Amino acid sequence: MARSSPNIREVAVRAGVSVGTVSNVLNRPELVAEQTRERVHAAITALGFVRNDSARQLRVGQSRTIGLVVLDVANPFFTDVARGVEDLANRHGLAVILCNSDENPQKEASNLDLLAEMRVQGVLINPVDESDGRVAALRERGTPVVLFDRCGDPVNECSVAVDDLLGGRLAAQHLIDSGHRAILFVGGPATLQQVRERHDGALNAVLTSDADVDLRVLATPALNVAAGRAAGDEIAAMSASELPSAVFCANDMLALGVLQALTYAGLRVPQDLAIVGYDDIDFAAAAAVPLTSVRQPRQLLGRTAAELLLAETTEVDHEHQQVVFEPELVVRDSSRASR
Repeated sequence: MARSSPNIREVAVRAGVSVGTVSNVLNRPELVAEQTRERVHAAITALGFVRNDSARQLRVGQSRTIGLVVLDVANPFFTDVARGVEDLANRHGLAVILCNSDENPQKEASNLDLLAEMRVQGVLINPVDESDGRVAALRERGTPVVLFDRCGDPVNECSVAVDDLLGGRLAAQHLIDSGHRAILFVGGPATLQQVRERHDGALNAVLTSDADVDLRVLATPALNVAAGRAAGDEIAAMSASELPSAVFCANDMLALGVLQALTYAGLRVPQDLAIVGYDDIDFAAAAAVPLTSVRQPRQLLGRTAAELLLAETTEVDHEHQQVVFEPELVVRDSSRASR
């Protein structure tokens, strides 16, 4: 019969201390003399003791975890954000629970309910649609929430974002300066704030330009490669009079899908159509035609969001902050030549 796992009492007996001392070593080590801590840690190692954090959660009403809810875990942008979150969390002895909403409000709601049941210390989220009230409801139940890649309400929440209006303007202005007068914005769904702002930034560049520039929109149901391929097929099927000279995609995954579809259709990038993406994920530079993209500081964004969340969970008089980073245009082969 397998032996049961050693418990805290066995550790105390082996180390020659009380159960309370072992508990202090695990939870408040600064209260215990160094020599005593060393004896307790030696006993823990010898016995192979692993603390039961579930019991602790029941006592204190909180776990040593934080939740991270992303729109699409397959998108490398969110992988890099998660890396920044995890780096900061690990330094504070916390684990990160990664949840994927798939840009689906119902799935997002289920994720938030599960994280609340797990008594996470807080939640980092890029919501599908903040106006539906789910995030506010979680906050009202006492769980701190920080928005990332999204500007929040300065009164009620912290947020970390990139200036997407500026990013959209940088992308469109680059295309206008390169001689393009028929630009197609590819992206969606419109419920996503960052998609709307990237479009609005591009529109601002068009409206303030001295040139006669036409900006059209091709909406997509998602921000992934499959949606980009479908959009690329639509573009390739356009008549010569409808065909734009440049495409600005709301993110790099869409742009890579568009690039693939146009290449299959025999259209040349950038000779026939220029393409600009957004995020500057690693795959952008590695594409068959290196992709011009608006760069976001992805890991820094995640790390900063985690810092704000930890501050909110530990500070008595916490003041909400809205951190906004500036994006940077990285020009590569996909947009170097005008039509």
